[in-house]
Amino acid sequence: MRGDGRRPDELRPLEIRTDFLEQPHGAVLYGQGKTIVLCTATVEEGVPRWLYGKGRGWMTAEYSMLPASTGERTPRAVSRGRPDGRTVEIQRLVGRALRSVCDFEALGERTLWLDCDVLQADGGTRCASITGAWIAARRALDHFGLSKALPRSVAAVSVGIVGGEPLLDLDYEDDSSAETDMNVVMTGDAELVEVQATAERDPFSRELLDRLLDLAAGGIAELTAAQHEAAATPRA
Repeated sequence: MRGDGRRPDELRPLEIRTDFLEQPHGAVLYGQGKTIVLCTATVEEGVPRWLYGKGRGWMTAEYSMLPASTGERTPRAVSRGRPDGRTVEIQRLVGRALRSVCDFEALGERTLWLDCDVLQADGGTRCASITGAWIAARRALDHFGLSKALPRSVAAVSVGIVGGEPLLDLDYEDDSSAETDMNVVMTGDAELVEVQATAERDPFSRELLDRLLDLAAGGIAELTAAQHEAAATPRA
């Protein structure tokens, strides 16, 4: 039994509030355990200069952790003069994940902006950002009759080895003591988009990798069902 009482293959409780803000075209307050991320999606006419006249759209993501999201205050990027390496890496991951399931020709010459702001962090913020951003993106595109631009879903979940046991959806306590940790990005129909795996201590075997991927696939299936339910919620 884990510190929070979950089974090894159990996700943290999900709490998804759609239309959390009025101004964005899509807005979701996404909670997975104690990790809470505000995900918004905005559709803008026009594309980057290198896409002008090609009849295709674009999608890009930004990610940040608010100052009070962790135990110690996190300085804002503006006070440092630029985002840190972790922030840049995560927002690129979010963008790659969502672009993998986007039909840019159906989007037309428009840009879909995804903004993920971590309000509270307890592990798995990048995975929560991807999962929540898809919901926000889908609702924003539906608002403009552009649902064909996002024909498939994508979600992400963490897995790892803690105390010799494979675990799904690591919180901070799990992650801080993991021998191996992995973030898995997968489509709703179980195709892999990205796998980030690290042996924090001893190297791990191919057999163990496969066990972790199978564990992640089960979690992704649950997340996908929750995503589709939230995306279909009538607007207030």
